[in-house]
Amino acid sequence: MPIAAVPRYLANQDFSTASPALRFGMYLRLWGIDSRSRECLWTTHDVNYRTAGRDRVERAFKDENKTSALRESARISDGDRRMLDGLSSRQTTLAALAACSNPVFTLDALSIAPFTTGLGNEHPLENGFAFLNPYGLPYLPGSGVKGVLRQAARELAAGGWDDPAGWDDTPRYPLMTGGPEHRKAVLDKRQRPVMLTSLDVLFGRETPDGDSNHVRGTLTFWDVIPQIPGDSLAVEIMTPHQSHYYQQKAQAGSTTPHESGQPNPISFLTVPPGARFVFHVQCDLAHLRRLAPALAADERWRTLLDAAFRHAFDWLGFGAKTAVGYGAMHENPAAAAARAAERARIEAQRQAEEDARQRAALPPDARLLAELDLELARLPQDPRTKTPIMQQTSRQEWPALLDRLAAQAPTLDGLANAEREALATAIKRRLSRHFKVEGKADKAMKQVLSTVRGA
Repeated sequence: MPIAAVPRYLANQDFSTASPALRFGMYLRLWGIDSRSRECLWTTHDVNYRTAGRDRVERAFKDENKTSALRESARISDGDRRMLDGLSSRQTTLAALAACSNPVFTLDALSIAPFTTGLGNEHPLENGFAFLNPYGLPYLPGSGVKGVLRQAARELAAGGWDDPAGWDDTPRYPLMTGGPEHRKAVLDKRQRPVMLTSLDVLFGRETPDGDSNHVRGTLTFWDVIPQIPGDSLAVEIMTPHQSHYYQQKAQAGSTTPHESGQPNPISFLTVPPGARFVFHVQCDLAHLRRLAPALAADERWRTLLDAAFRHAFDWLGFGAKTAVGYGAMHENPAAAAARAAERARIEAQRQAEEDARQRAALPPDARLLAELDLELARLPQDPRTKTPIMQQTSRQEWPALLDRLAAQAPTLDGLANAEREALATAIKRRLSRHFKVEGKADKAMKQVLSTVRGA
């Protein structure tokens, strides 16, 4: 049975309550022992003795501990689950609070392939893994998110992709220095203004002066805490078949690739598919307005960032080993529907405000007719004829409609009698087309028309 490289007084301790990072690092039960002598071998395999062979003789066998050690360190305990949920809730709360001063772009995504990161970290199993200190839980660093999105933006700006957002690499924003009252353009060695692209403004860049003078990007990328399905991380295996060629070690007398190369299975940790990743990107709006007011107007930076995320989901992936399919994601369908509904609400509100401005610019009589058409459009509609339902509207909406119409009449002062009469005729024609006007309703409408005529 393998043991962890810990002091002797901890050798028999239960590490099940430790974080995955501790079980993967300090408490990894990897180091093999001789089952007969109980001697620690400091290898990644145990030596066990079993009877085998045609002559049924007891022999020593090397049993690898790599996969079993990884599977033990991959477990997600109840305490780890509570910690993951708590960190995710904390980020959501902080994003809501941060949005009070600077807007935060949030995108809810689901992984559709295994995700891994930090494979270059030193580890006895040759492949490390990135854990967030001090919690010891898997995470995607914000720097990794920024790098992927920067590359996605570069590819979109280079052209050749379907990019409705309009990324481009044209230098169009002059780099300015100084306060609001004494701002001046930063000049390069040729005494020309330093011009920035939208990538430079959002992600940052170094100026021609050198490393010490750089343009800080207006976007801040938060670390991402994956919400892992199930109760464990996953263990993946890659098996290079030509390791002698990659390491330039002779195998069967040759360092070239050939069929007698010895396979070398390598195990590593991943976050399984179906994990939830919530991305938060905060924008320094004041800095963005100083550098590129056009990107701040109508929150254009959100449109560009959304396009970069979608390109990264479709073509790039996040984390390590993306060239072979790891780290692929797509937007959470439930969150996508909510975002679409919110965008539709905002667009409808913007359109309503624009329509109101246009109506306000009309002459008084045309404005009153436009307001009447808007009121009629808001009434309950017959799904077949697309017109207001007579009986229901006459009973429930008629008095309120006439009151709102009468309230507009005082704005008609200054109209000639002929213009008032033409307006009253147009109102009566519109109302009679939709309603069965009789009784009290007929008297109310006559009163409104009389008010319009100025009688």
